[in-house]
Amino acid sequence: MACNDHINSCLLLLLVVLCAARAFADGTKTLDFDVKPGGVVQTFSAKLKKYKCTFTYACQGGTNEQWQMSIGLSDDDQMFSCSVWRPQGKSYLFFTQFKAEIKGAKIKYATAYSQTAVGGQRDVALKEEEYIVSASSVTHREGKFHSELSKLTVIGRTRHDEL
Repeated sequence: MACNDHINSCLLLLLVVLCAARAFADGTKTLDFDVKPGGVVQTFSAKLKKYKCTFTYACQGGTNEQWQMSIGLSDDDQMFSCSVWRPQGKSYLFFTQFKAEIKGAKIKYATAYSQTAVGGQRDVALKEEEYIVSASSVTHREGKFHSELSKLTVIGRTRHDEL
């Protein structure tokens, strides 16, 4: 009987681990995409359940850079997050515009960075005057944005009605 108890315990543990892994996989998503210079407006989007993040930009200089977009939903479905960044650190591209927009949530926190924390470097936030935060988007501020962008982070509260 001890052998069966051990097998049952192992099966239960395996089930718990698999369920936890599935919940994590359902709660976040990270996607790779190329930021393409050339001055043409480009868009990249990702969706998780009924929530969506869209990154729109135009930039010049160099060649494509590999970037990532991570979107996530809190365990209680109250918060939706979207981060867009260059994993290799500071971008060498000259951004003429950018916008990160979320659908299904109202922005409570947003920050843009000229440099990301990679290889001993630290995050360097843009000055608040360089971008505008609204209820649903973060956008460059015309005439104030200094064309350096390496990361955007947006966190929004989902629109859940309490009963």
